[in-house]
Amino acid sequence: MRIHLVGGAVRDILLGRPLADRDYLIEDAAQSDFQGRYPTARLVGKSFPVFLLDGAEYAWPRGGSLEADLTLRDLTVNALALDERGMLRAHPRALSDLQARVLRPCSPTSLSDDPLRVFRAARFAAQLTDFAPAPELLQQMRALAGSAALGALAAERVGREVVKALAAPRPSRFLELLEATGCLLPWMPELEACRGVPAGPPRWHDKDVLGHLRDVMDRAAGDPLDAWMALTHDLGKAATPGDILPAHHGHEQAGADPARALGLRLRLSTAFVEAGETAAREHMTARRYPELRPGTRVDLLMRLEARGLTTRTFRLAEADAAGRPGAPGPGELLRLARRDLRAVRKVTLPPELRDQGERSGEALRQLRCEALTRARRPHADAALPDASDSATLPPGS
Repeated sequence: MRIHLVGGAVRDILLGRPLADRDYLIEDAAQSDFQGRYPTARLVGKSFPVFLLDGAEYAWPRGGSLEADLTLRDLTVNALALDERGMLRAHPRALSDLQARVLRPCSPTSLSDDPLRVFRAARFAAQLTDFAPAPELLQQMRALAGSAALGALAAERVGREVVKALAAPRPSRFLELLEATGCLLPWMPELEACRGVPAGPPRWHDKDVLGHLRDVMDRAAGDPLDAWMALTHDLGKAATPGDILPAHHGHEQAGADPARALGLRLRLSTAFVEAGETAAREHMTARRYPELRPGTRVDLLMRLEARGLTTRTFRLAEADAAGRPGAPGPGELLRLARRDLRAVRKVTLPPELRDQGERSGEALRQLRCEALTRARRPHADAALPDASDSATLPPGS
């Protein structure tokens, strides 16, 4: 029995990257031989035998041999096998493509054999940030753009690739490759609608909405939920009437439904769906936080706390504003919000105001507002604009 470590784990060993998932292929042994040696292995494959052992998957080569299996994989840089003795076997172009930092399909039918590989290829572009797509990859992706085969994929499979891409060092490259090859459709019409729409007035924005979303995603890189909020926060700008462009008045409320629709279509978790809606609806109010009256601050903090998204929303607000004149410094908005939260959390209703329904809620809100006023400098609340006053920000930014 020969056991080979295969795929991305071997690629990462050769690149000196940390290993994540481990997959193995079995050679020169029947299924019964493997089960005899590893009785605790659990059979999980349905259409063909795949075993799970200590968190790793073990299977047998497709096509009848290891060499055939390597030609049936998605990309050449993933078509690698390393046995227990350290012997490496590879697709004929794998090592040269690794050295040249190229993402190339293993065969002329690699992507059409499994259209999910369109999203896998885009995800690898986000993970392997110094690799470039080969012309063959672009050609195969374009051939599947908007196709029935792409639309027939299981939503959960597409969603898993999206989340993996969001966790990558450069999540923007995932969108960039899908956009360049026309593969945002049919799964991401909300993003396709953002193409060519100016992100805002030229003095503040030099890209379209999709380009702006990519930039903010990269600033939020490192956490998939943060990157998702960056991806969805400005989806409402696609609905802006042409006669008011490049301003985007009211895009916050217009963006909540598209953000929700995108998350649901991809079968993402409730946490992602709610975070996307919140990002769209609250990011502008969070950006204006230093200017808000105490009542507006309290209301915003309570909405965000109810969804457990306070920290993430203020991180998004800073990523969204980064690079503009007057933008808050790193962590500035979050420090202010946390200070206010400490003051708000100390507030309790006196016994005589409890258990009075709506009246108790109004009294608690008023006490919280007073606590914020005391927590700030005496002059800080003078003549401050409310959340609806955007005079100090670019219109509809």
